[in-house]
Amino acid sequence: MPGLRNKQKRARERRILEAAVTKFRAEGYRAVRIEDLAEMAEVSVGTVYNYYRTKGDILIATVAMEVEEVLASGAEIIANPPRGVDDAILSLIHQYYDHSLIYLTKEMWRTAMALSIESPDTPNGQRYSELDQQLAGQVTEMIRALQDRGEVRPDLDPAPLGQLIFNNLNQMFIEFVKDDEMTLDTLFDHVTAQTRPLARLIGKGGAA
Repeated sequence: MPGLRNKQKRARERRILEAAVTKFRAEGYRAVRIEDLAEMAEVSVGTVYNYYRTKGDILIATVAMEVEEVLASGAEIIANPPRGVDDAILSLIHQYYDHSLIYLTKEMWRTAMALSIESPDTPNGQRYSELDQQLAGQVTEMIRALQDRGEVRPDLDPAPLGQLIFNNLNQMFIEFVKDDEMTLDTLFDHVTAQTRPLARLIGKGGAA
């Protein structure tokens, strides 16, 4: 019964990731052992290693779980964006930020970013980069959707514009996770102030 086996396999993997989220958030990434995750997930240590080679792999998998849910929610926004270039783009950005601390803490984000930077050619580094590319691609989709609706200037290429907007929101998110005192509201305020002038420039009434 391959269907049942696949379902059981996915359920075990989900338990491991849920255990990782709980343990990493409560005790800190560095303090948690693979044995701790196995015990909480009610699987053997060997089973954990069947899915993930290292603790870093598990952390990056939690990032992927978060990003996959964010992308699904983002697709719903793009299907029917709010009116106005600034409100449409900001609705997507805010949805990314709103979800960012559901599974991961700032410490977990810092560690995941460090893993991706220290070893860009490893599976961890490559997967993190791929997740960023998917998010940047979704911002591009938003720009394209607004062009199709006649709100963004037709002479603009959505791809580099989407990458530009993503690069800024990503850099601001890095500043956010570096500062344990910064709140999401402060992050929203900074990015809103940066995004609205750009939205006016790329809108149909913006400078040619």
